[in-house]
Amino acid sequence: MTDRIFIRGLALHAYHGVMPHEGKVGQTFTLDIDLDIDLTDAARSDKVKDTASYDQVADCAAKAFTGKRFRLIEAAAGAVAEAVLAAYPRATAIAVTIHKPHAPIAATFSDVGVTIVRSRGKARS
Repeated sequence: MTDRIFIRGLALHAYHGVMPHEGKVGQTFTLDIDLDIDLTDAARSDKVKDTASYDQVADCAAKAFTGKRFRLIEAAAGAVAEAVLAAYPRATAIAVTIHKPHAPIAATFSDVGVTIVRSRGKARS
């Protein structure tokens, strides 16, 4: 059984990127988070203490994402995954997708980004 808490479209302004102007001006990134967590106790108790509160997960992810400048969004996604897994021991895995809608690409595109999936103690594919 896999229960899941998810957050879609978490918009955060940060200064990540390889290009010098990205570190000066920054841009808004969008994060999608899927947290695999056993919600059996929460479903029975109806108590926040038995789950991972959405607002606290979002806050943890935001702090990890904006707390440091990363050149690669892969590294930023990894930092978010590690921080959320560390904060929520009940969680067994996490998928973090970072959308970079203003990536400096000389092409027309609708979206670009990365997804990193981590589980306790190892990377997943």
